[in-house]
Amino acid sequence: MIISEIELFEALSQQLGAEKAKTLVKYVEAKVDKRMEENTSVFATKEDLARLEGKLTVKLTETKAEIIKWMFIFWVGSVGVLSGIMFAMLNAYLK
Repeated sequence: MIISEIELFEALSQQLGAEKAKTLVKYVEAKVDKRMEENTSVFATKEDLARLEGKLTVKLTETKAEIIKWMFIFWVGSVGVLSGIMFAMLNAYLK
């Protein structure tokens, strides 16, 4: 439920009087404005998103290259181990 400043003033002035209601409405307005300022400082602009996307692209490219490098090293190691086992088995069988 959204209540306007005027509705808030009218509701409070009946209970508290005009001066206290006016002071309270100003206080609420100031709190709302402060909260909005805090929230808008968190929003990202298009430039922020573009800069972040560029950094992520570079990071993903570096990560992809590292993964490919380690996959190749693992593959070469696996082929070497399997070749050694096969050589040892053939050598033992042929003797």
